[in-house]
Parts: sequence; C-alpha cells; structure tokens
Amino acid sequence: MLRTARGPRERTSLKIALYTLGCKVNQYETQAMEQELLRRGHTLSAFDEAADAYIINTCTVTAVSDKKSRNAIRRARRQNPGAVIAVCGCYSQLAAPEELMSRLEIDVLGGSGQRMAFLNLVEDTFVHRHPVAAVDDAMARRVFEPLPAGGLAARTRAMLKVEDGCANFCAYCIIPYARGRVRSLPLPEAEAEARRLAAEGYREIVLTGIELSSWGRDLPGAQTPANLIAGVCHAAPGCRIRLGSLEPRTVTEDFCVRLAALPNLCPQFHLSLQSGCDATLRRMRRKYDTARYARSVDLLRRWFDRPAITTDLIAGFPEETEEEFAQTLAFIERCAFAEMHVFPYSIRPGTAAAAMAQVPKAVREDRARRAAALAEKMHEAYLDGCIGRTYPVLFEQDRDRMSTGHAPNYMEVCVAQPGLHNVVRDVRVTARQGTVLMGTLLETGGKN
Repeated sequence: MLRTARGPRERTSLKIALYTLGCKVNQYETQAMEQELLRRGHTLSAFDEAADAYIINTCTVTAVSDKKSRNAIRRARRQNPGAVIAVCGCYSQLAAPEELMSRLEIDVLGGSGQRMAFLNLVEDTFVHRHPVAAVDDAMARRVFEPLPAGGLAARTRAMLKVEDGCANFCAYCIIPYARGRVRSLPLPEAEAEARRLAAEGYREIVLTGIELSSWGRDLPGAQTPANLIAGVCHAAPGCRIRLGSLEPRTVTEDFCVRLAALPNLCPQFHLSLQSGCDATLRRMRRKYDTARYARSVDLLRRWFDRPAITTDLIAGFPEETEEEFAQTLAFIERCAFAEMHVFPYSIRPGTAAAAMAQVPKAVREDRARRAAALAEKMHEAYLDGCIGRTYPVLFEQDRDRMSTGHAPNYMEVCVAQPGLHNVVRDVRVTARQGTVLMGTLLETGGKN
C-alpha cells in the first residue's frame, strides 16, 4: 500500500525549483503552481540550483517524452540528494505508482489533476518525510479545476486555461487517458479571469486547453467555442485575445461571422492537420478529411484579412506510403500555411498506432525533413507578404538595442528603438531578416 503524509500541515518557507515538459497546458499549470507557491511564502529557484524541493511536471505524449521526464527526475535527485522530489503531470498519471516511485526515488507522486492538493503534499512531505502517492482516476473527473491564470514574467502575455480533457481518442495519442473527459471552465468564470488579467496589466490573453474545440460540451445551454471567444473578447476589450489549437470542424460560416466582428481577436488560427492524405487521416482516427479541412482554411481567408493559418504535421505515420506522403506535401502546399510544426512519427506504447506496421525511422525522418523544408518556404512567403503592411505590435523585450514583439498574426517584429516593453505601437513592416520582420514605428496609432 502506498504511504500518505499524515498529521497537520506544517508550512515552512522552502526554496522550490520547477521544471516543465510538454504542452502549453502543462506550462500554464506550472505557472499556476509557481504563483501559488509564492502566495504561500516560498521562493522559486532555477532547476539547476540547489533547492529544498524539485517539482517536475511531466509529459507522456510519446515514448521520447517519457524518457525526458525520467531524465529530469534523475537530474533533480543528483542536484540535491536530500531534496523532496515531487512529480506530477501526464507521465506520472499513467505510470505504475509504486514501481515508478521506487525506481526513480520519488517522494511525492501526483497525476495530471488536483494541483493545489499536490502542493499540500509537497509541503507535508518536506516536514514528515513520508513518501506519498496521490494519483486519481482521470476518467472519473467531472469538474474543471480552476487554477490561477497569468504568468510570472513581466505582464505582457498571459495564458488562460479554459478546458481540460479530450474525447477524440486518435490512434496515435494517449492523452485522453491521462487527462480524462472534457471539462470546461464556465463562461462567467472565464470572463472574470479575463477581466482580472486585463486589470493586472496583461496586454494579451491566450486561451488554451487540451482540446479547446471541445469547450462547452459538458456545460448546460449548448455552449460553443464561439460563445467562449466572444465572451472573453468582450470582457477584456483592451486585451488582444489569441486562440490555442482548434479542431478544423470548429470553423464554420457562423463561427467566422461571429469572430470576424471581434476587433481584439488575433487573426492567427492553429488548425490541427497531422496529415494531408485522407487514407492516413482515417488510420489516425481523425474526424475530418482534407476536403473539410480545406473548407475551414477557405472560410478563414474569406472572413479575415490575410490570417496566419498554422498547423502540426506528423510525417511517417504507420503504413504511410510514399504516394500518401506525396499527397500530404501537395495538400500543405495548397493550404499555404503561415507556419508549421513538423514531427516525425514517434511510437507511443499503449496506442492503436503502436500496433500498426511501422515506417522505418530513417524514412520518417527524411519525410519530416522534406515537409519542414516546404514549411520553411511557405513561412518565408507569408512573411514576405507582410512587407509594406502596418500592424499593431505588442512589444515584449529588448534585444540588441532594439524592441521585439509580435503582430496580431504572431509574426515577430523588430524596430530600432529599445524600451517599448508591454507597449502596443503601429509598425510599418519594411523588410524581412530571416524569420523576423523589420519595421519602423509610426508616429500615431497604437496605444500604451
């Protein structure tokens, strides 16, 4: 039987280091834990420094992610053999708790939920030194766990998690089992969080979730992602609102009509693709085909002025032939993406795809390189199309006596004037240097 920490909580000020692997939701949840730790009077440390406790927020999307998670845990133990090693996230959610704790010398094992209770266990374990495991059944979760939104960096961009869980069960993905069913942050709470972040000085809010397009599915009243986006945009009219990844079928005529009327919505849309071949999409158990995906792309371009449409692609999925991959290359070229994230397929044990006939690793990597080369050309073409245009740029940092930030389409823009942090100014783009747009500040327009 796994031991649990006992007795009243004795709170001592600790030096705690955190390390995050994986997606933006994991990053958001680590930021939430950081804020809560500071609120409780603890101090934060770099992960490569000596600390009283190390928290590793793990990922399990691929076998490589599992390995990286284990390596981070071992690194923390080497850093300070006497520290409390606390592990949470998707990898620990699915692992065998007793075996994992023994093999990796873990003191506190949590899963992908109950983050605040997990921090209680970290504090308890530092005092009582009783190893503890508290991993629930992800599939039994029914209620969204609200966490403090925002971030610890200077107040420029904040993430707001509004959804957790996934019910898609794609052939290559284990995440539905690690995160559980779809749970949504109710709209009034999302609006209140957006207002709070705006009041704190954030200039941009990024809506994120495990499967953002599923937001509202579990809420009463037939709520849709369009309701969420419109509500948050209206709640924080002085903030730019940026969207996380969307399922292509979310994009309908009505969706575009409603969103195009929102002046503070960023025209960047990340539509998950994974393959541009219908046969491969069926093996992946995706719920759309290339015709439906192309319709989404066309709708966005009809209703928005040169939006940045971005995507993910898996190269070398099991049983993918060279002809199927050629169809994918042709399709992504037809979509003319502003930016792509290309990955060679990586086996995730426990998924349906792991049991399929595998494409040789060298072929997977070659196809990923070829797709990435095409993606780079499309990215440069999109950037070149920005030259001569004017964008309101949210500046985020100084670099080499210049200010850099992002336009609403999330392209990076640089101007020859430092000191513009967290300021929005209109910039006329004059040139491209690599993947960075160079521009000149306009005397009017924008806002401080």
